[in-house]
Amino acid sequence: MKATFLTSELVQAVTNVQRAVSTKSTIPALKGILIKTGENCAVLCGYDLSFGIRTQISAEIVEEGEIVLSAKLFGEIVRCMPEQYITIETDEKLITYIHSGVADYQIMGISSNEYPEFPSFDELESFSIKGELLKNMLKQTNYAISEDISKPVYTGSLFDLKDGFLTVVAIDGCRMALRKEKVEDDLNFSFVVPGKTLLEVLKINCSDDSVIHVIVGKKHVLFKIDEYSIISRLIEGQFLNYNSTIPAGFRTRLKVNTRLISAAVERMSLLTNEKLQSPVRFIVADEGIKLICTTSVGKANDSIAVDFEGDDVEIGFNNKYLLDAIKSAETDELLFELNGSNKPLKILPTEGDSFLCLILPMKLS
Repeated sequence: MKATFLTSELVQAVTNVQRAVSTKSTIPALKGILIKTGENCAVLCGYDLSFGIRTQISAEIVEEGEIVLSAKLFGEIVRCMPEQYITIETDEKLITYIHSGVADYQIMGISSNEYPEFPSFDELESFSIKGELLKNMLKQTNYAISEDISKPVYTGSLFDLKDGFLTVVAIDGCRMALRKEKVEDDLNFSFVVPGKTLLEVLKINCSDDSVIHVIVGKKHVLFKIDEYSIISRLIEGQFLNYNSTIPAGFRTRLKVNTRLISAAVERMSLLTNEKLQSPVRFIVADEGIKLICTTSVGKANDSIAVDFEGDDVEIGFNNKYLLDAIKSAETDELLFELNGSNKPLKILPTEGDSFLCLILPMKLS
């Protein structure tokens, strides 16, 4: 194999593909990136047997071939090369020569025969959605994905397609985030995608007019984003009936300024940390919200004015959970709906129902 690449394109491709490479596998090939050259292009793959990223970049091909190179070492080499172009050449003994200007490396490669094939699967369903829209939906829900591996189904997000709408839902036992948008495909099916996969979908840059194609099989899902393909195993299991958890109606409703409530909760958070957890106490009455936080470090008080209707209430919340939900919203104002001091807080946009967050309260002493 012998090929010449534009350095910036190769660096970007290696950086993205490298994130799918296994760092703990005992199989050397799985710690590498597969490079496979064809006519005026090269395909780069990273795959850990459950999750993979593949992309195609342009190249000047002198001799076609394929090789697997250590992802860590190869990534470090290409990122420090001095010139605009990089040439990669391999010989029959799998020694790989990497040149850029006067910089030159010789590293040992691995036969591509030892690299596993990307899984192929029969397509059951598929749909398409604007890239920036799907990324926005993930940003507004990923924060609520569970890290508790004892309940695997909640370590991912539910994609629920029904009646022309896609709803993405994440639940971690203390909160739920939901984002809904209309899609062109009128389909009715659902599947659960691992949180790690969705983070990688967010990291792939796409143009403003890019469309993400989502192809679903029985056990796998494939996201096609411009020149990138991200494949992942689906998570099996029964996801919660999320609609049944959403409280109907309210006893207290507040219209809050997103910037003001975020800043007030952040001020309360100065007295807390991972080892020093204490609820942010909300005292809601006609004059607005009074915020109080008391820990062994000290005590903080603050207040903000809000539009208010309904009953007075006193309730406490985890400061991080509140901030995650507030900061994920992309509106200037939010609705907070409550049904007493021991029921979840419901956060909604002031218009429409495109997103929703539920946060369980903390017990107040």
